[in-house]
Amino acid sequence: MQACRTLLLATVTALAFTTQAFAVEKMKIGIQGANPPFNSKDTSGQVAGFDLEIGKALCARMKVECEVVTSDWDGLIPALNEGQTDFVISSMSITEERKQLVDFTAPYYVNKLQFVAPKSTDFPTDKATLKQTLVDKTIGAPIATQASDWLQTNLGAAITIKLYGTPDKAYTDLAGGGIYALLADKYASYEWLKSEAGQNFEFKGEPVVERDQVGIAVRKGDPLRDRLNIALKSIIEDGSYKKINDKYFPFSIL
Repeated sequence: MQACRTLLLATVTALAFTTQAFAVEKMKIGIQGANPPFNSKDTSGQVAGFDLEIGKALCARMKVECEVVTSDWDGLIPALNEGQTDFVISSMSITEERKQLVDFTAPYYVNKLQFVAPKSTDFPTDKATLKQTLVDKTIGAPIATQASDWLQTNLGAAITIKLYGTPDKAYTDLAGGGIYALLADKYASYEWLKSEAGQNFEFKGEPVVERDQVGIAVRKGDPLRDRLNIALKSIIEDGSYKKINDKYFPFSIL
């Protein structure tokens, strides 16, 4: 009888170790899901886009199982810090203000900020005459972004700034004549300009910000940042990143 008990105990112990050995680490990715081609929802409600594909590639390289959690733009960092997600990959610019709340990985792409307006709109091509030309005009920007900060800092009271919770609402208002121009991420605007709604619009002037670095956010002090940086370096070096880049853009955004 004692031998049977010993054998049973050994079997249970072995199974416990086996289960632990094959347990898959799980993580939750925070994404907005409203900023194509970087992140948006398809007709079935599933998130798709550049951000998600990079996120999945990083999860695969870290050998973790990842689940997507969507939220409004201004809820992404609170959800991260409350433990509802493990990292945020949602085209979030690395800013000094955000670095007080979260840590960022190395940039996984570099954007630009540029105005978009109707092709027929008179618009300055240099920054020196920008303020005079846009005085008393209504200019749009996504809320709580580099674009909205730039407008407030550089044009301030000279214009009326209209803010939007999601980029798609901003483009819809621009198309409907609700704003004179929109300042937004160039690569997101590039995608919209290819659409039927954007065919009568174009980029105006030069980019007002040339290097808007975009990173992956993690909680302050979380060693996950180092793991993500190693995984990002790996997918860049072996060409996995380029394959995803080329699927969405005919030029490198890194």
